[in-house]
Amino acid sequence: MAGVITASEPSWIAPFTGLSPRQFVKLITALRREGADAVRRGRPWSLPLEDRVLLVAAYWRTNLTLRQLAPLFGVSKSSADRIVGHLGPALEIQPRRRFRKDTVLIVDGTLVPTRDHAVAEQSKNYRYSTNHQVVIDADTRLVVAVGRPLPGNRNDCKAWELSGAKAAVGRTTVIADGGYRGTGLVIPHRRERGQAELPTWKEEHNASHRRVRARVEHTLARMKTWKILRDCRLKGDGVHHAVLGIARLHNLTLAG
Repeated sequence: MAGVITASEPSWIAPFTGLSPRQFVKLITALRREGADAVRRGRPWSLPLEDRVLLVAAYWRTNLTLRQLAPLFGVSKSSADRIVGHLGPALEIQPRRRFRKDTVLIVDGTLVPTRDHAVAEQSKNYRYSTNHQVVIDADTRLVVAVGRPLPGNRNDCKAWELSGAKAAVGRTTVIADGGYRGTGLVIPHRRERGQAELPTWKEEHNASHRRVRARVEHTLARMKTWKILRDCRLKGDGVHHAVLGIARLHNLTLAG
């Protein structure tokens, strides 16, 4: 059965990946270099690598069920499921290992509603969610690390360390909001007990802090345009693979 959506038609690429055709070709080349299209035992894939990547991106972007999405690519639901399971991890962003001495990073946590209650807990959004710590470069706005998902009822102070995000950035300077008190990160000034208001210089520092920290909120908002991050049906590590893969596509979009 022939599919409706294919990467051989460039007009399908941007709506589902956010990438230009040139950026998409660069991604495919990188994936082949990383071994994502290596010959394997058993039946060959029913779709070329380009269409498989497009299928995974379309699944993350639209959050259609695989039963709905598979016919659009001319494959069965089970084939689409295997493609997502195989390529999801291959599309993950690799955390940056080294940072310049003057690098400034920004971290914030985001909640991803998840159907798999084994990895989620009810959180402040009243839904079963996972907490993901996302770290970006304050200068380039590229995602440099994403912590492993924790139950959504964990506060950001705990999630910062337990998710592995802290270990991923080492001693690099990191900006965060007031929810990270006691972590050693750069957070806004707070009024001391009995203090009516902050000194002017502290208010100015806080205003500058807010302007810079807003960059990570903008990044999270752009990542949440991928609808799977609003109601994830994937089980186990599926939600983590999706966040990491979307971070990689986000970075490719910014890098040009």
